[in-house]
Amino acid sequence: MQNFIELLKYSKFNSTDSQDIIEGYLRDASNIKGYAEHLLRPDSVEDVSEILKECQQKNIAVTVSAQRTSTTGASVPFGGVILSMEKFDRIHSAHEVDAGVILGQYQQQIEKEGWFFPPDPTSRNECSIGGAIACNASGARSFKYGATRPWVEGIEVVLPTGEIVQADRNTPIPKDWPRLGVTVPSVKTAAGYESCDNLLDLMIGQEGTLGVVTKAWLTTIRLPNALGLLVFFDRTEACLLAVKQLKQGAIRYRKGELKSVQSAISPRLLEYFDHRSIGFMRRYLPELPSANAALWIELESETDDFPTLQPCLDILEQCGALMEHTILADTDTEKERLYQARHAIPASVNEIVSSNGMPKVGTDFAVPDEKLAWMLDAYAEVDLPHVLFGHIGDNHLHLNMLPSTATELAYAKEIYVELARIALAYGGTVSAEHGIGKI
Repeated sequence: MQNFIELLKYSKFNSTDSQDIIEGYLRDASNIKGYAEHLLRPDSVEDVSEILKECQQKNIAVTVSAQRTSTTGASVPFGGVILSMEKFDRIHSAHEVDAGVILGQYQQQIEKEGWFFPPDPTSRNECSIGGAIACNASGARSFKYGATRPWVEGIEVVLPTGEIVQADRNTPIPKDWPRLGVTVPSVKTAAGYESCDNLLDLMIGQEGTLGVVTKAWLTTIRLPNALGLLVFFDRTEACLLAVKQLKQGAIRYRKGELKSVQSAISPRLLEYFDHRSIGFMRRYLPELPSANAALWIELESETDDFPTLQPCLDILEQCGALMEHTILADTDTEKERLYQARHAIPASVNEIVSSNGMPKVGTDFAVPDEKLAWMLDAYAEVDLPHVLFGHIGDNHLHLNMLPSTATELAYAKEIYVELARIALAYGGTVSAEHGIGKI
């Protein structure tokens, strides 16, 4: 390996073995720290091909790195070389984009032209499009629009052999690759490779283990009008009843098609917050009431009058929402306040983690509709400090346990394992969106 490293030191790949520089590439959002001998920053697909071919032949480990927003250690190197995609940063058009482009920047640019790319991971203003594809990233709007997968028409990908392939859903998986026999739960899931018959879908969600995505061709739709509601409840049971009624007949974008039954209401996102989450959100919304639970709802409309708003408000009132405290966000400024308040939750969690000097232990489980209330009951029995929030439209909530001692950390990990067993017993998944990575 040393001969190859020496060769790369003087090569065209923007390479370095300076540990001071490499230090900035050794962690992702999981806070796992790795190590590597060399950093490579190619700026062409031909360079990526040459690197992978050489490393494959010499048995040198390669870790693909983009913006390192993974929460599972997927982009953390454990030796070998780091292949950074940061120089693949060109937006060719609303439908063709390089893998290193920041997702949020791309969305902002095309929305100025009236186009909409729905996937919205929390890290969209920090993560790259290639990373979002490699992790099949999702987010709040995945309730209506699904994860990243249905919005990707094709990719340019470099295989470990150095072969450059343009893959779509007509591109077969290479014949000499092993075939997977997996049972996929009928819930939103990111726990492992996709069970599919084409190379594109196999590459979406493979977390950088099967190839390097260098370019993507994406599907967009016309930018819809949208408004947001933040609604509060004294009782969690009332909140769950509202969720059940709002989900009935909701339009869902799956496998490239919009699917629904007749419904007056079609939210594009349904987010849940427990009482501690509401407390964190007061950083941006100091007027929030004391409540046991809250829902963030977004509605879309092709017109400015939002005919779905009143039926939505009627359901919320019938379910016992605290209507006098409801916040309506129908301007860009007000919607941004809701987004900032939502994102204050993980930021506040990270502050507690830093103060405690102990990592959080967070779940990423999703379960079928009929098991949601049961899973909430399991979360309610957790006797460590915690906060519960997330994508209730997909029955996918994040329980963040916040231990403050080594003993509590060990206990939190025991609780995690037990909750994972419960989620699986309910027909769910151990990871709905974060993936597997190294942890």
